[in-house]
Amino acid sequence: MKQLRDEDKIIEGVRRIHMIGIGGSGMCPLAEILHSKGYELTGSDNNESDPLARIRNLGIKVFMGHSADNIKGAQLVVYSAAISDDNPELKAAREQGIPTMERSHMLGALTRHFDNVIGVCGTHGKTTVTSMITQILILNKMDPTAVIGGKLPLINSNGIAGGSETMVCESCEFVDTFLQLSPDIAVLLNIDNDHLDYFKTMENLTLSFRKFLAMAGRAYINGDDERAKKAAEDINADIVTFGFGEKNIYRAENIKRGKFGFLFDVIKNGEKIISIEMHIPGRHNVLNGLAAFAVCYDMGVPAEGIKDAVQKFTGAGRRFEFLGEYGGFMLADDYAHHPTEIRATLSAAKELDYNRVIAVFQPFTFSRTALLKDEFISALSLADKVILTPIMGSREVNTYGISSEDLAKGLKDAVIADGFENIADTVIKTAGKGDLVITMGGGDIYKAAHIIQKRLG
Repeated sequence: MKQLRDEDKIIEGVRRIHMIGIGGSGMCPLAEILHSKGYELTGSDNNESDPLARIRNLGIKVFMGHSADNIKGAQLVVYSAAISDDNPELKAAREQGIPTMERSHMLGALTRHFDNVIGVCGTHGKTTVTSMITQILILNKMDPTAVIGGKLPLINSNGIAGGSETMVCESCEFVDTFLQLSPDIAVLLNIDNDHLDYFKTMENLTLSFRKFLAMAGRAYINGDDERAKKAAEDINADIVTFGFGEKNIYRAENIKRGKFGFLFDVIKNGEKIISIEMHIPGRHNVLNGLAAFAVCYDMGVPAEGIKDAVQKFTGAGRRFEFLGEYGGFMLADDYAHHPTEIRATLSAAKELDYNRVIAVFQPFTFSRTALLKDEFISALSLADKVILTPIMGSREVNTYGISSEDLAKGLKDAVIADGFENIADTVIKTAGKGDLVITMGGGDIYKAAHIIQKRLG
């Protein structure tokens, strides 16, 4: 058993837990894990959803809507970051002296109850690599527990409660939440200029990743990323590097374009282990596949077993997810919300055999859009045509004076559409036979794609 933090001891002494927002993509996997460990759970939510149905199928009682009465009998109340302080259940718990715990703290506490926690961090690719590692371990009978930032088609969920001591955990740097976790194995994919409204400088961001790596006994580092290497300098952990460069322990060589993605040879310490064909597009996914391979191979998973699982992996939900052909054009959806991710997605799209690539982009947060305006324009310029929505502010107020019009001015062929029905109209009028349309963004732009599917399906 790992050394517990003070707040972890709360869950040691309780059996009945109430979860506010239990149907959320981040809360649902925690509920499954807690249920598997014998806790008595109740939960509440405002909206019916697939995760909520999954929770109910476990026999967990779910209240629709929020009320102080819902927490009766609870010894601990867990809530997501989206829950406001004036939520009646959260207020009632605090007034009654019932301990409360935010989701990231509960996830951190759970990581200290597993002997082998794999924490996947980095600015880009976390969900893909966490999903890939999880799929490899499941298909090779390793029975992992997993908490993923997107839906893994293999399990049709954001997570799973397994019976082994291995836990795979997507580890997000946003407001340092990943420092609540206790990884045994850390995977650092890259460090890029994101969340600078919180971190302020790249040095601070790199330092946070360093703190995360320092908690692990072994760290897998992208050896081609200078900031990732800097974060790993002089930490007390075994360092395993992966990448394209010759100095990396794990390398991808003989990279060739295939039908669904790239093919490459996996080289370890100069010796070829196996050849793998990715079934997700983009050269950046070669590195993601290599990282997942390295972690699982060193855990003892046979190379052939990894190869088979990777070749069956067609992406996590909203990670270059092909939705189907509608009205003669292909429709896809992607979570890309940072210029580097947009560039990677659109570069991968341009490598495929389509007439035009049409990007439907919903900018996410005013701060990111303002700070990286020129980078957004440069990345979006890869598309043949861009349909922009107004900026989704999320948690922010627009004190930056930024708008989507500022992006449109810098693009050759861009229009702005407000409202999902209007966006769907614009796409249907614009896209032609043989085009690829990709909805992109960290918010709810996928709803426009679903409207297109309903109209043309």
